[in-house]
Amino acid sequence: MALKNKKKIKKATKKSTKKTVKKVVKKVIKKSVKKLIKKKTGKKNPVSKKKPIKKSAKPEGNLIGLITHYFPHVQAAVIKLKKPLANGDTVKIKGHTTDLTQIVASMQIDRVEIQTAKKGDEIGLKVASRVRQGDKVYKI
Repeated sequence: MALKNKKKIKKATKKSTKKTVKKVVKKVIKKSVKKLIKKKTGKKNPVSKKKPIKKSAKPEGNLIGLITHYFPHVQAAVIKLKKPLANGDTVKIKGHTTDLTQIVASMQIDRVEIQTAKKGDEIGLKVASRVRQGDKVYKI
């Protein structure tokens, strides 16, 4: 019985050493190939790597606020302003699925119609189509 256990242990150690030897050999080969390519091409990393994703260009205009809420029944958005806004200004609302440009026609604070809003105000703005929470508002 003891002989059988010893044979099993020997077989198991042979298999594990074969695997580790193969891994080490693969690493050595990869390193040597990289060195050869580096000598020939003069480049440090000849292996192709993924190129960084280019970010799309920012919309025209200055960021003036963020959409914090949308009321679909009345088609109005709540905007937290970072810069002042007035009636007649053109705004662009840009988000993941939203791209809307319109002129500011109706603004309210606490259900009271206003002509201008200052930095830090949370205003209600009548919008032409659906917008989402987190969309950015730019002044054009």
